[in-house]
Amino acid sequence: MEADWEVEVGDGAPVIVADWPGFVDLRTAPERANRLVEVGQLPALAEALARLNAAESPVWTSKCDVWPLDTFDADELDAPAESAHEAMGCYIDLLPKGGGQWSKPELVGEWCRNVSACVRDYPLRCCRVDLVVRGALIDMETPGYGVSAYLSAAGPDAAEASRVLSTAVFAFANSVVRIRPADAAAPKLQ
Repeated sequence: MEADWEVEVGDGAPVIVADWPGFVDLRTAPERANRLVEVGQLPALAEALARLNAAESPVWTSKCDVWPLDTFDADELDAPAESAHEAMGCYIDLLPKGGGQWSKPELVGEWCRNVSACVRDYPLRCCRVDLVVRGALIDMETPGYGVSAYLSAAGPDAAEASRVLSTAVFAFANSVVRIRPADAAAPKLQ
């Protein structure tokens, strides 16, 4: 599976706001993921969100979405051009458990590097994840950092693109659960 990460912080950059009007807290009841509208578009997202918000997960989710991709680069998805006619994407905003947010973008970057390496170990084609470090607000007063994870997948038709994205979301959630965010120079594998 392809994976990469980048940092987008500063004036004008998007910010993750955890306490938005439609927020559903899956930390206390991960099974509520089954009721999210996005799960109707990508049923495998329910299991991934439950895993990302479970007690053993180092992160929690604040928002997600799913959509068909109108434009995509088959090469970036490691997809043969002849079998990449349709594509789907999703994103999941992640915040670390414990301290609320990472305290410095460098620490989040190190965590993203570790998650990306773990994701690349999955022998999946036609998909990728891009992790974007962003500023984050949990309670509108405490600034820090979070990660927007963008996943995309392609296939010869919409059903296959959805199947590949489902596999990618599951692989991503498993990778995230293995990597512990830390406000230390070298995040550790659990």
